[in-house]
Amino acid sequence: MEPFRETASPFDAEVAAGALQHLEDDAWFHKTRAFLETSAELTRLFRSTIGVGDGMRCSFLGHIVTELQLDGVLAERYPTLLDQYYDLMGDADAMAIPDCVNRMAAKQTDRLAVLIPKFHQEQFLRDYAEPSGLRFRLNQVMLRVRLDQLPEVMEEALAESWRIVESRAEALLPPEHFEFPEL
Repeated sequence: MEPFRETASPFDAEVAAGALQHLEDDAWFHKTRAFLETSAELTRLFRSTIGVGDGMRCSFLGHIVTELQLDGVLAERYPTLLDQYYDLMGDADAMAIPDCVNRMAAKQTDRLAVLIPKFHQEQFLRDYAEPSGLRFRLNQVMLRVRLDQLPEVMEEALAESWRIVESRAEALLPPEHFEFPEL
């Protein structure tokens, strides 16, 4: 992707820069103490809710729920930015992006052309703030990765995990990597 950021068309360069930014952000985020501690705490919370004999599902959930609920916290704090984000998604050319990605990627995909409009239509980021909405979205993920569906009792644990993630938002997104907008 790096060569595309500097030598490609402006559109390709922008897509490449966004992909590289995502990878860089993931690299530091998943190594932070706050992420490791929060996802471990959520894993323990989920194990106490659905059982220790649940294989890797609880640790998987601890990881992704930390990320999803942090997205939800940001969406709740900055609702106009979430609206702008979805407006931009609606303006995205659902064919130009997959074509660009396929020029950059070693493996071709036809899924983005379907995923981008669906991502905009579903606006699932809005579901992360409510335990029932998040459980619904998590069960979609569980289905895709072939793990058992989450029972309704998980909604209480998701409400508690929201409080944990919300209280640690600033630690999860430290100022050297993220600047919280003024409210």
